Amino acid sequence: MMLPLAGIAYVSWHIWVLLPLAWGWKTAIISAGVLSFLTLFLDFTGSLDKFPLPVAQVLYAIGTSSVIVLLYAVMLFLIVDLGRLVRIVPKTWVYDNWTMAICLFGLLTTVLIYGNIHYNNKVRVPISLKSSKPLPREYKVVMLSDLHLGYHNPRPELARWVDMVNAEQPDVVLIAGDIIDISVHPLIEENMAAEFRRLNAPVYACLGNHEYYSGSPAAQQFYKDAGIQLLSDSAAVFDNAITIIGRDDRTNVGRKSIEALMSAADKSNYTIVLDHQPYHLERSEHAGVDFQLSGHTHRGQVWPLNWITDAMYECSWGSHQRGHTQFYVSSGMGIWGGKFRIGTQSEYIVATLR
Repeated sequence: MMLPLAGIAYVSWHIWVLLPLAWGWKTAIISAGVLSFLTLFLDFTGSLDKFPLPVAQVLYAIGTSSVIVLLYAVMLFLIVDLGRLVRIVPKTWVYDNWTMAICLFGLLTTVLIYGNIHYNNKVRVPISLKSSKPLPREYKVVMLSDLHLGYHNPRPELARWVDMVNAEQPDVVLIAGDIIDISVHPLIEENMAAEFRRLNAPVYACLGNHEYYSGSPAAQQFYKDAGIQLLSDSAAVFDNAITIIGRDDRTNVGRKSIEALMSAADKSNYTIVLDHQPYHLERSEHAGVDFQLSGHTHRGQVWPLNWITDAMYECSWGSHQRGHTQFYVSSGMGIWGGKFRIGTQSEYIVATLR
């Protein structure tokens, strides 16, 4: 919490000295920015459920977008201060200077508009999966993760995604957790379960950490209403050839180990594991998993946070191989918070299993 407060203080001071306005106007502008950030806590405390849906959607967008705005404002002013330190930026540029204020505001706005456009462009990622085990035919598998449906990804957006998936004519759809963002309330109010029931293929999914934030029992009921087969430390066999294992999220410290789940699986089938958070990939390899789909990382959502996720995880995004086990860690179809993708992408995976 101290880091965001320090960022707010840093940006507020720069805005105060930069804008050639009376103190009343400066106070109003800075106060509006601080209040926008504080709106974020309505989401964290579950208070948004008390507002009418359109109001809650606006408040969510303001609060979560302010985080990204703050991050990039801090970065811009750090660059300016570095320029002053090496005597490239004159002092007169950062005190009572409309030209500098307009340039910085324009640059920040341009970056955010680009990030929003890039978020709305869903990238189709084709991958090939090769099985050493006999299969009766070739399969097309559409894979998703991190839809984060709720106040910022409403039903019309989900409908667009369902149309994209149906256009692929998949044999099966797999979702690696975090279908729900932070509250199941907007999904129920907009009857988003009806959109999932439009999918023209069986759907299997595991839980993510956000399903726990929204309340696991409510999330599980939504999965049921949506016609999604929830695999929580359990398995299902598809077409007598593919075993799909869904792990409970690691939020549940008592979840079963991958070794225990694999020991109960039919080893003659091609085995796919859905595990929301991509930790300890070596365990899946040693357990004999053929393919694992994960998500969770979002690859940081915006640059330079992807540098952090790349350092945290063995694989924070994309295809990965360990021994005979293939992995794919998705950056997500949706996103948490402000709808910006900068240096990362929103994606869905179309796998051909041969």
